[in-house]
Amino acid sequence: MTPKSILTTLAALWLASAAAAEELKMAVTTSFANSGLAEILLPVIERDTGITVQLLVVGTGQALKLGEAGDVDAVLVHARAAEDAFVAAGHATHRREIMYNDFIVVGPSDDAAGAGAATTAAASFAAIAGAGAGAAFVSRGDDSGTHKAELAIWQAAGITPGGDWYKSVGQGMGAALNTAAGMNAYILADRASWLNFANKGDLALIFEGDAALFNQYAYLPVNPAHHPHVKAEAAQALEAWLTSDTAKALIEGYRIAGQQLFTFNAVAN
Repeated sequence: MTPKSILTTLAALWLASAAAAEELKMAVTTSFANSGLAEILLPVIERDTGITVQLLVVGTGQALKLGEAGDVDAVLVHARAAEDAFVAAGHATHRREIMYNDFIVVGPSDDAAGAGAATTAAASFAAIAGAGAGAAFVSRGDDSGTHKAELAIWQAAGITPGGDWYKSVGQGMGAALNTAAGMNAYILADRASWLNFANKGDLALIFEGDAALFNQYAYLPVNPAHHPHVKAEAAQALEAWLTSDTAKALIEGYRIAGQQLFTFNAVAN
């Protein structure tokens, strides 16, 4: 075989490989993206399945809107009530739980509001609200899963937050944490984003452990009956990988500062 024919053969193999690769669009939450886990999973997904996953990083509310419009093939989000409504409306074929972590209350290390002394998340929020202008709170304010969880806690506390102490920023988890660090304010964050967040300033973990802070992530393939163009087979293959032993090992093996960020809890079909 001549050098020219070798090059021709290699080029043909490369083109065949490129043609075989398939791109799938998945809307994911900013908290998932900010955790750093995607950088661990995506290369292995492509290696194992041949699927290149393109992430559209938005809040849960926007992720579900992208799915409803058929602009993505699947979504990975964390707001159970909104997910159930999405499936019930026929926008997804089903909902599959993949992994979970938890939300935490982050705030000034001196915790002047005494939020860390509370026994429930609602009481922790009430302490912050009770401090008024002496304790600022940053809200994502973006209809994300984190924002929905925050609003549920305020509701449980019987408080409608507002006023100068409550800052709604309408941004993702990383940007909201940066705002909280700049203001030395309280904020509800997912543990993974907090651990992967570099600009902690004088902030510290103030409150954790309430069952109300449980944070489940679920995978929802967009319904091809509504949008025939979506890549349903690729979405199914991705789901099979995300619920595999390989995914479990990578998800539970991902640690920052020795702390495990997610717990895999997908149930086999």
